[in-house]
Amino acid sequence: MRITILTIGTRGDVQPFVALGLGLQQAGHTVQLAAPAIFESFVRSYGLNFAPLCYDPHNFMAGEQGQAHLKSGQNPIAMSLEWMKSFRPFIERFLAESWSICQGTEAIICSVWHFGGVHIAEKLEIPCYLADAHPLSPTQEFPIFISPQGLRLGSAYNQLTYKLVEESFWQLIRPAINQWRVDTLGLPALPRFGAGTALGRNRLPILCHYSPSVVPKPADWSDLNHITGYWFMDKSSDWQPPVDLVNFLATGQPPVYVGFGSMLSHDPEALASLVVKALALSGQRGILVTGWGGLSNADLPDSVFKIDAIPHDWLFPQVAAVVHHGGAGTTGAGLRAGVPSVLVPFFADQPSWGHRVADLGVGTAAIPLKQLSAERLAAAIQIAVTDEAMKTRARALGRQIQAEDGVARAVEVFHQYLPQEFKPQFASI
Repeated sequence: MRITILTIGTRGDVQPFVALGLGLQQAGHTVQLAAPAIFESFVRSYGLNFAPLCYDPHNFMAGEQGQAHLKSGQNPIAMSLEWMKSFRPFIERFLAESWSICQGTEAIICSVWHFGGVHIAEKLEIPCYLADAHPLSPTQEFPIFISPQGLRLGSAYNQLTYKLVEESFWQLIRPAINQWRVDTLGLPALPRFGAGTALGRNRLPILCHYSPSVVPKPADWSDLNHITGYWFMDKSSDWQPPVDLVNFLATGQPPVYVGFGSMLSHDPEALASLVVKALALSGQRGILVTGWGGLSNADLPDSVFKIDAIPHDWLFPQVAAVVHHGGAGTTGAGLRAGVPSVLVPFFADQPSWGHRVADLGVGTAAIPLKQLSAERLAAAIQIAVTDEAMKTRARALGRQIQAEDGVARAVEVFHQYLPQEFKPQFASI
């Protein structure tokens, strides 16, 4: 079967879909992955077909507007809406590219952030699956993951957050989507209100790629919601770690990992200085990974090592704790390693993962970026590396996640629905 995977986002958003694509390919399917053009070499290096999409969210995060919003510490919903607004100038080209890419496709798997996939599947009359790295369907048990999770306002509020966010996003993209549906796809326009929640009514299978040990399936979710486990993509069998990093690890106590993934600081040197001070205050060695500007190891004390990138599955089990931004993928990798976490969330679903890690007792309370200081980070690191109960819980959760095979489960779910041909039917809403 010819399958197209549609996704947008940062490296952390794209990488799980590469893992899924490899699983589907190993099951005998032909897979192409559509993602921002900057990921072409990365995707092709794993033997998957690649199709480029025009929009790159890195540009928003690195730009003046994105940096201003990160620095302001505004709430995750407002930040996500600003990100969506930055997408609007590209949406017509983005939808046209997606439509062209999917010609000849027999099934679509699309990230919830890709707004064209379900409409293309409706036109082509082919199966469509939604996928996301955090809980997607409305529930009474907790609010939507891009809203604050610390508020305990009851089941009605929780459900309302999904409706408000879905409707807000729909209003931002509705004009472009409806024009494209009519002019290009030959489909009827969708209603002014309510179409943002239509996916649930159209009964599409949903693949949630995180562990049920981290967020159990809500009791009010339908059977179409599948929590598959994480879609990890581990280092290749012929990969070898840098000798200088191996030597650093061997010459002292396990260090603390510090990395903020694709999140870009407006002042990476200042952030690096803050992190180095926090490590010194906590008496810990450290490994700084990615996003540190022109900083070199020559600029750092002997107790701190800097590297641009390293496979999480190799490094994380060797560290005392992981400090990161709270991206879903990095959160999952840290939890699988069985070491305590310290989350410094920037925006979107990251604060929610911070709350979840703390609620599970496998990490400290999250430190929002706006509240970050060397002293606060040092205190959190000290707790993470000395709290024996936390370390025991982290090891136990790590063993549970290690026993899961999220990609294999997702491939199984994919096959489960094919005979029933689950297809969008937006025209009926």
